[in-house]
Amino acid sequence: MGKPLGLVTLAVLLAACSGGLTADPEPAAFPTTTTPAASVPAGTVATTGTSAPAPPTTTIPPLISLTYTEIAGGLAAPIAMTAHPGAEEAYLATKDGRVWLLRGAILDSQPVLDITDRVRNDGEQGLLGMALHPLDQSRLFVHYSDRSGDTVVSEFALTGAGGDASSERLLLQVGQPASNHNGGMIQFGPDGLLYLGLGDGGGAGDRYGTGQNPDTLLAGIVAIDVETASAQKIMSGLRNPWRFWIDGDRIVIADVGQNLYEEISVAPLGSGPNFGWPITEGLHCYSPRSGCDTTGLTAPILEVEHGDAGTCSITGGVVYGGTAIPELDGRFLYSDYCGGWLRSVDPDDPSGWIDHTAEVGVPGNVLSFGIDGAGEVYVMTGDSLWRLTPVR
Repeated sequence: MGKPLGLVTLAVLLAACSGGLTADPEPAAFPTTTTPAASVPAGTVATTGTSAPAPPTTTIPPLISLTYTEIAGGLAAPIAMTAHPGAEEAYLATKDGRVWLLRGAILDSQPVLDITDRVRNDGEQGLLGMALHPLDQSRLFVHYSDRSGDTVVSEFALTGAGGDASSERLLLQVGQPASNHNGGMIQFGPDGLLYLGLGDGGGAGDRYGTGQNPDTLLAGIVAIDVETASAQKIMSGLRNPWRFWIDGDRIVIADVGQNLYEEISVAPLGSGPNFGWPITEGLHCYSPRSGCDTTGLTAPILEVEHGDAGTCSITGGVVYGGTAIPELDGRFLYSDYCGGWLRSVDPDDPSGWIDHTAEVGVPGNVLSFGIDGAGEVYVMTGDSLWRLTPVR
């Protein structure tokens, strides 16, 4: 099914989202008057024992632990998975430019859509995101790097026989000055708009000056009207929002840091927040190193320090909404490309984050998360797809 991502050099992989590979001096603390975020010091865990808070009253047996069940292996970098609510089939995208149909625990032998001829699959570039239209099951949307390395968001037609590669309808094309920090995630919001995360254009330290530039779509969350193919940046100051999750009328964003801090931020959809890059990295000043002006900036709810269990590049994330593990309801699950751990946090109570790694183990370099039609969570590593499963 193609060359596994595990053969790609780590330095040019998603861990390279961290930008500069040379450690920066310790930045000064990020002063803020907003609700304090939960800072995660290196080498610590917030809680131990049971994997989640006390479960709600239910007829199902008590949760003993969580585990990963391998669904498929030998994949060419599974990067996105989604399904229509209630559907028995899900779609799985691989970074090389193919989309596969997953029926239960069986992956079809042939892709339903193959656009490898127009995707540049190199390092952080490739097919990076996928979404299904919420009202029309015949419409599939993908975010990919074209042969020039630029960002493309397009629509394809789905039929009973699969996807039609010749049906491509271009919605958005954005020039990319470098090969990294392409962003990735696309997801529909309750307002019917398609949301896209874009990085700062690459390099290190906001080399191209996009982080605080209102005249570019880079370094932010972009809302796309798929009917008119119009796009607008609605959130700014993000370094590389590789993965986010829309939870009702709010968005939870896992933004990849520079050298010291990864961060998770929360904001209402359409609220227009500025998350601070490159003025801040996590809860700390980045430029300048001290005394930075944080007026008007939205601080993250949680930061993860590099060195914490191998952390180097945060991988979000799904707000759990399935039925198999009600103990996780409303919690944002996230991981890290290098560390491979699994943690969860309640966006409304970030101080109560939980580490589940002792239960599930480390399956590999975690690339992405996805869900099936029942809302159950899947984790994607370099060449495998895993389902998060309760043990009762």
